[in-house]
Amino acid sequence: MTKATQAVTYELLHVDKHTGARRGIIHTPHGDWQTPMFMPVGTQATVKSVQPRELKEIGAQFILGNTYHLWLRPGDELIAAAGGLHKFMDWNGPILTDSGGFQVFSLADSRSISEKGVTFKNNIDGSTMFLSPEVAIKIQNNLGSDVIMQLDEAAPYFESFDYLKESSERSVRWAERALKAHKNKDKQALFGIVQGAGFYDLRKNSAKNLVSLDLPGYAIGGLSVGESKKEMNRVLDFTTQWLPTNKARYLMGVGAPDSLIDCVNAGIDMFDCVLPTRIARKGSLMTRFGRIVITNHKYKNDFSQLDPDLDDYASTHFTKAYLHHLFNTHELLGYNLASIHNLRFLLKLMEDMRQAIENDQMVDFRKKVLDEYGYNRPNARLF
Repeated sequence: MTKATQAVTYELLHVDKHTGARRGIIHTPHGDWQTPMFMPVGTQATVKSVQPRELKEIGAQFILGNTYHLWLRPGDELIAAAGGLHKFMDWNGPILTDSGGFQVFSLADSRSISEKGVTFKNNIDGSTMFLSPEVAIKIQNNLGSDVIMQLDEAAPYFESFDYLKESSERSVRWAERALKAHKNKDKQALFGIVQGAGFYDLRKNSAKNLVSLDLPGYAIGGLSVGESKKEMNRVLDFTTQWLPTNKARYLMGVGAPDSLIDCVNAGIDMFDCVLPTRIARKGSLMTRFGRIVITNHKYKNDFSQLDPDLDDYASTHFTKAYLHHLFNTHELLGYNLASIHNLRFLLKLMEDMRQAIENDQMVDFRKKVLDEYGYNRPNARLF
C-alpha cells in the first residue's frame, strides 16, 4: 500500500525551535484538521450531554468512540446497518475508535490472556466473550471510524520487566495480525500502539518493530495510568525519537492543561481524555485562572462570566450564579453548559498552542499558562 492510498496522512508544517512541539495537518476522509489537537470522548457514540452541533460550534475536530462499549451496546453490526458510526451519531467529522483492549483489562472480570487474544466476562451481563486482534478490527471496520486502533494489552505500568517484555512483544505481533485483518485500508487508518511502560529498551523495540509495519500513525500507550507526570514526560522524551516525523503521534488519556503542554513539547500531535466532561458533571469548571467548583456557596451571587476569555455559548451567555443555581437544583442544563465550557477551554488551549508553535514561543507560552492557571500556587485545585 503506497502512501497515496492511505486513508489518513500527516503533514508536518513546523517544529518549535526551542522544543519538540509540532504543528501539522492530519488529512482524513472527513476533511483536513489542525494539530496538535484535543479530541472529545464520545464513549457511547455521544459526548456526554453535548450535541454534535454544539461540538462543531466550539471547534471540535476529531471525536472518539469506544469499541468495547459499542460492541456490547448497541452492537457493531447494528451500527453498520445504520450506515456506520458517522451517520448513526450524526457527526460528519473524523472519528477515532480504540480497540476495546483498555476496557477489557480495566472493566471486565475473569480475564484470560493468550497469544490468540483475551477471554473475559463483560461488565454488563457477565457473559463470556472473546476479543482478538482480528475481532477488534472487524468491529471497527463495521463502525467505519476514520482511525482505528490495534488490540494491545493494557499492562499495569509497574509490572516486572519480564512481564512487560512478553506483553509488549505480543502486542507487536497483534499489530501484525490486525494489519492483515484490516479490510478497509483506503477508508480507515490503523494506528499501532507503542508499549513498554518505563523501560527504555522495551519502548525502543516496540516502536521500531511497529514502525517497520509502515502504519499511518502511532499511539503511545500505557501512560497516564497512575505514574507521575515527571515519569510520563521522561518516557515520552525517549520514546518519540523512535517514531517517524511524517506520521501522526497520539497519546491516550491526557487532558490536564500542564500535561497537554508538556506532551506537545515532547512531540505529540493528538490527545483525548474524559477529564473535561467528567469533572464538568461534578460542577468543576476549567478557567484561565484555574479550576472553580461552581457548587461552592461563594458563587451564589456571582454575576460574572464563567471565563471572559472564552467565546463558547456557556461562557458568553451565563453567569457563575446561574450555573450555581442549575447544579444546586440538579437541572440537566448545568451538565450541558459546564461540559461545553470545559471542552471549549481545552480546544482553545490547543488553538493557542498551535499559534505559539508557529511563532516558536512554546517556552514562554508554557510559563504564561501555568502561571495563570495556578500550577505555581500552593494548595491550588487544578483539575
